[in-house]
Amino acid sequence: MKIAERVQQLVGSRTPFVHATVVRAQQPTSAHAGDEAILLQDGTIEGFVGGQCAQNSVRKAALGALQSNESVLLRVLPDGDLHFPEAPGAAVVVNPCLSGGALEIFLEPQIPAPLVHIYGATPIADALAVMCELVGFGVQRGVAEADSLDSPTDTTAVVIASHGGPEAEMIRVALDADVGYVGLVASRIRGESILDELGLTDAERARVHTPVGLPIGAKTSAEIAVSIVAEVILAIRKGGLAVPARPASVVFEALDPVCGMTVTVGPDTPHLTIDEVDYWFCGTGCRNSFAAMKTGS
Repeated sequence: MKIAERVQQLVGSRTPFVHATVVRAQQPTSAHAGDEAILLQDGTIEGFVGGQCAQNSVRKAALGALQSNESVLLRVLPDGDLHFPEAPGAAVVVNPCLSGGALEIFLEPQIPAPLVHIYGATPIADALAVMCELVGFGVQRGVAEADSLDSPTDTTAVVIASHGGPEAEMIRVALDADVGYVGLVASRIRGESILDELGLTDAERARVHTPVGLPIGAKTSAEIAVSIVAEVILAIRKGGLAVPARPASVVFEALDPVCGMTVTVGPDTPHLTIDEVDYWFCGTGCRNSFAAMKTGS
C-alpha cells in the first residue's frame, strides 16, 4: 500500500500517527530526499526514512511529536558536528551508530480531530452537525437512547439535543465514559432540574454545560449551533479539554549492550534472547557482534 493511501486509511480510522518525510540526505546514507514513512504509537515504522541506526532516532522523535502534537524538523548526525540553526521546531540528535552522512527529516503528527457525538433529531442537532463539520470536527449522530453512546473513549464532546427522552441517563453514560464536555440543550430551569436528580459531584457538574453554548444571545437553530461549537473550541483551546487518543502499546527504552546507545524499542528493533534475557540493539551490526561475543564465534 502506498504511503498516501495508508495516510487516508489511518485518518479514516482516527488512528494517531506521524508522517515522516526525508527533506535532505547527505551521503553516505541509505535514505534519499522524498523518502517517506508512517510511525504509529507502538513504534511501528511503515515505509523508509533511513536504516536501522537512523530509525531509532526517528522513532524517539516521532513519539515525542505525537505527545506534543507539534511538527519537528529532525537532523540526525553521526558525530558531534552540531552546525544546525537553533530554531523553534528544529532538533538535532547525534547517533553514534551512523557510519556517515546526515539526514533531515520532517515529522508531522496527525492527531484525530475532536469527535462530537450529537444525540437527537431536532433542527438544533442538524445545524450543529453541519457546524461541527465546517470547523473540522468529526461528527457522529445518535438516537436519544442512553445505551447508544458508541466508542466513548474516542469522544471529545457529547451534545444532547433531543428535547426530551432519557436525557439524565445519557448524561450519566457520558460522564461515566469520561467525556470531558457534556452539553444539554435545555432551559436553565429544566437543565438544573435534570442535573439535580443525578446527584452529581462538583467535578462532574463542571463537565456538564446547560444551558449549552456561549451566552451570545442565540435564538435560531443555526445561532445556537454556533454558540455550542464556540464553547467546545474554547474548552479545547483554553480550558484543557483533551482530544482522547486510542490506547497505544507500551513503548520503552533499552540500552544497547555493545555501543551503549539508548534504543527506543519498536516491533522492528533488532533483538536477541539469550539465557532467557532480552537484549535490544541499535542495529544489526551491534546485534551480530553481541551474538558472536556470547557464542565465542
